[in-house]
Amino acid sequence: MAVALDERPSGRAGSWRLGIPFVGVHLACLAVFLVGWSPVALAVALGLYLVRAFGITGFYHRYFSHQAFRTSRPVQFMGAVLGAAAAQRGPLWWVAHHRVHHRYTDREGDPHSPVVSSKPYSHVLWIFAPDNQATKLDMVPDLAVFPELRFLDRFHHLVPIATAVSTFGLGALLAWADPGMHTSAWQMFVWGFAISTVALYHSTFAVNSVAHRFGKRRYDTRDDSRNNWLVSLLVLGEGWHNNHHRYPMSARQGFSRWEFDPTWLGIRLLAALGLARDLRPVPAHVMAVARPPSSRAAAGN
Repeated sequence: MAVALDERPSGRAGSWRLGIPFVGVHLACLAVFLVGWSPVALAVALGLYLVRAFGITGFYHRYFSHQAFRTSRPVQFMGAVLGAAAAQRGPLWWVAHHRVHHRYTDREGDPHSPVVSSKPYSHVLWIFAPDNQATKLDMVPDLAVFPELRFLDRFHHLVPIATAVSTFGLGALLAWADPGMHTSAWQMFVWGFAISTVALYHSTFAVNSVAHRFGKRRYDTRDDSRNNWLVSLLVLGEGWHNNHHRYPMSARQGFSRWEFDPTWLGIRLLAALGLARDLRPVPAHVMAVARPPSSRAAAGN
């Protein structure tokens, strides 16, 4: 099936259009000093962080980017909506740039390598570079055939806006229904959407900027990917990044028992519920060539 080229504005105009809401949601976090906090607002913020993080890690990354498991078209769409709610652009844009990253990891052509570029650029500034505005549809022909995914990609701002409005509405409803919860519409928006979104931004971005510079190298890959336990803790197992670059197709990135991988547990739960199937394991030959702990210590990693 032929795929039409992306027709959205690119270049500096696209950078400005993305930069304004990005800066705005960061500034909105400062309103926490005006709205205060409540246990329910903190719980909603944590819940939205975890659910949307799984949308990024389980679906945008492991499912869409690497086809690490299979699912039905309705579940595929719902996973894309969860990922889009994280306000990290649409599924086709995200996947296309991630596949480019794997094609040129830590070499010229990698859109966000701290080895090739500066740490600030690899962490966040790359998103606003004019060359990175358009969706590279030639990298995602398998996904571009789905009109619902193309819709989410083209109008990637709709789901985050709906999420933000929903948190505001939930806060207003709770304030009316039970004033004893000590929450409000603005408090729920600031915690449930703004703070949760910004926290998820930078934990996800740290996979690019931190896990290619700091951590242990279990495998001698051709890039500088690292296993970083702190990044893994923050972003549901994605910090076992050297493992991932050794075998990207696996549904599991924490290859060993002690490598806690919540995204893998979430995918297994989907499978147990009949919502996912054909989970790709880590092949035995991949595990067999891992450097033992003593060798890693000797290498200074």
